[in-house]
Amino acid sequence: MPDKSEKERRRIIAKELRQKAKDKFEKSLPLPKETFQKLFDFLDEKLTENNCDDTLKYAEEFFENNNIENSNAVIDFLNENGGYCDCEVLNNVEEMFEDNAIL
Repeated sequence: MPDKSEKERRRIIAKELRQKAKDKFEKSLPLPKETFQKLFDFLDEKLTENNCDDTLKYAEEFFENNNIENSNAVIDFLNENGGYCDCEVLNNVEEMFEDNAIL
């Protein structure tokens, strides 16, 4: 059984690894995390009022309304992370942010 100092050392290593993973995830983002939060809020509002039509219609509306110039890169990021339509962006991509404690 590890002693107290070994447990502490392992705890510190685990914390550092979680931070590195979080940093790596943040660096991979094509938009600032705050903009993603606004996108998630926008989609949540739209999908409360309307059904998902299995497209990124509302995400694209958000990109246009907010002058997102690299929308193709953002769409690629969403698709790569399970966001093929507006509801999947909320179910899959937003969850990744929560899992990585980004939001």
